Amino acid sequence: MLKFNKVKVSFILTLFVVLSGLTMSAQQQRPNILWITSEDNSPFLGCYGDAFATTPTLDKLASEGFRYTNAYANCPVCAPARNTIITGVYAASNGNEQMRSTYPKSKLVIPYPELLRKAGYYCTNNVKTDYNFAGDYKAMWDECSPTAHWKNSPEGKPFFAIFNLLTTHESQIFPYIPDAELRHKPEDVVLPPYHPDTKEMRHDWAQYYDKIEDMDAQVGSLLKELEESGLAENTIVFYYADHGGVLARSKRYLFETGTWVPFIVRIPEQYKKYFPAEKPSDTVDRNVSFVDLAPTLLSLIGEEKPDYMQGNAFLGNAVEPEPRYVHLTRGRMDERIDMSRAVRDKKYRYIRNYMPFRIYMQHLAYLFNARSAQSWENYYQAGKCNELQSIAFQPKPVEELYDTENDPNELYNLADDPEYKDVLERMRKENIRWMKHIRDVALIPETEYAKRAGDGSMYDYMRSEACPFDDLLAAAELATEPGKGAIYDYLELLKNKDSAIRFWGVTGLLIHIDNAEQALPALKAAADEDATATAVLIGEALCRLGEKELAETIFLRILKDEHRTMMERTWVLNSVDAIDFRTSELEKWINDFYNGKKSELKGFDVYSNYDFSMCKTILEKWDVI
Repeated sequence: MLKFNKVKVSFILTLFVVLSGLTMSAQQQRPNILWITSEDNSPFLGCYGDAFATTPTLDKLASEGFRYTNAYANCPVCAPARNTIITGVYAASNGNEQMRSTYPKSKLVIPYPELLRKAGYYCTNNVKTDYNFAGDYKAMWDECSPTAHWKNSPEGKPFFAIFNLLTTHESQIFPYIPDAELRHKPEDVVLPPYHPDTKEMRHDWAQYYDKIEDMDAQVGSLLKELEESGLAENTIVFYYADHGGVLARSKRYLFETGTWVPFIVRIPEQYKKYFPAEKPSDTVDRNVSFVDLAPTLLSLIGEEKPDYMQGNAFLGNAVEPEPRYVHLTRGRMDERIDMSRAVRDKKYRYIRNYMPFRIYMQHLAYLFNARSAQSWENYYQAGKCNELQSIAFQPKPVEELYDTENDPNELYNLADDPEYKDVLERMRKENIRWMKHIRDVALIPETEYAKRAGDGSMYDYMRSEACPFDDLLAAAELATEPGKGAIYDYLELLKNKDSAIRFWGVTGLLIHIDNAEQALPALKAAADEDATATAVLIGEALCRLGEKELAETIFLRILKDEHRTMMERTWVLNSVDAIDFRTSELEKWINDFYNGKKSELKGFDVYSNYDFSMCKTILEKWDVI
């Protein structure tokens, strides 16, 4: 019996060792994955046909890998773009679309590093997080720091590593570098037709191309390090930018310039079954966007995509069908409140503006640090801009439609052209379908998130019985219909028990204000509205219809209420600025608030206190400061 037991034990140990070896071998056969991201840059690379760019590293990477020609950031600004990436859920669906906010994330939505770690990957992030939800960002990684590196991975364990390069961030054009020190010369810049030909504009474009060249060299250093480690043949390399940019009318905007990104993937020969085209150096025209990244990671490592993820895997073991459309969203950008949705196929871009009474190029404190942006605004105010360059400082239409093949700068809106009626209707329907599918949170004003979701997430609220989602969507579509509007229907919405539906009622009246004089009695009767966003737009509509004293009463009631939040004050100040509504009492409140805050705010706090930023902008416009 003893002898049998020894044999049995020996057999079991041998089997254990063999199985362990197989498991380890399987671990090692799974690819390492290296992500290199750059900030705020459109495809300003030689491999994308940009003759002004100096990008030998990324051009070589494209020759060794696959260059995607239809890759998009779903949001044209960093925090909501990264929220989409880290979750595989649109930021507009998560309730995390509003720039630099910390609203809760649903517990049902798990960031992909946690899923990769559970599957046996060592995950590092160097170093940017900026995921736009409340929580401990570092806890989801094995290491998240300036020293985080795949080199620290335990032996035999596959790694997933991100390096976030900040060199091309828009802040890099704020410090002035003299023309003589620039490698790319301002006089050689080919300006896009929407930018005026100012000295500052040419300079910032040239300086930015220098930063692109610097970023390319950084990518080269990372790839060299990978080669020297001997792991390049086991590692799939991704390079992409976190959204488009960076000069004014790109980052933050739903045009091609804000959403189209460079995207290159190099796949070693041993993983050629994952090639998205016949051979390296081929281009790939598949529609991909950031919501697809998390599902693609899981597909590459052989894990199933969770049901909550909204993207489509485009590489790996479980490639999904190519989506016909890419969906893009714009919400609040720092202190500036707005809402737009876009649908992109491979030829057309459709944009629906839900706040068309706001101009495109609202004066944003951070953006207008750039001398190029300042020069554009000054040129416009001096009457020096031509018709195309002036569009940026004018109110938006409700709908925009661009033929991106024949009008790559998206200058000529085809929404009113009867020849494109079928395209317009097709893409309009797709936008509505998508908003319903993802339960778009932006149908509710940001000032109501806490009231509706409490300590929970807006993702969960939008899927609860408490949310009148279909009514909200119908109200938003009704409010933003082109033409003269349905004034009497808007008045009915204004009576609704739900404050967000009332919001869409007054939005409809404001959009169609030239046809809304008969709504004046109802607006006056609604002047005691308590829901801030709705009340603010009622005040704005009243002011536009000549009831300025009543509008001032509404605005001051909210501004002076100590229980109101920063975001509620910011809503008021956006309206005050948009209609340039200046009274002695409003000016006094704005000036007092600004002076009271000025001494307390240091560094970047100036930009994250949105009510302060708005006060500063308004006082500068009024020549008070």
